[in-house]
Amino acid sequence: MTTKICIKCERTSNDIPLISFEYKEQAYTICPQCLPVLIHKTHELSGKLPGVENIPPADHVH
Repeated sequence: MTTKICIKCERTSNDIPLISFEYKEQAYTICPQCLPVLIHKTHELSGKLPGVENIPPADHVH
């Protein structure tokens, strides 16, 4: 079994719980502490998720 790591902080599932997600038909994992980066600061994952810099920011409706 391949050790899964958080795409942001690179901690493993031995260190912290990980959440699995898919992007462009590929499987990735991220930890709960880095999840806000995936939601609010996606540009910080440039180089870790292919093409993520092309995702437009979400419209925040209040």
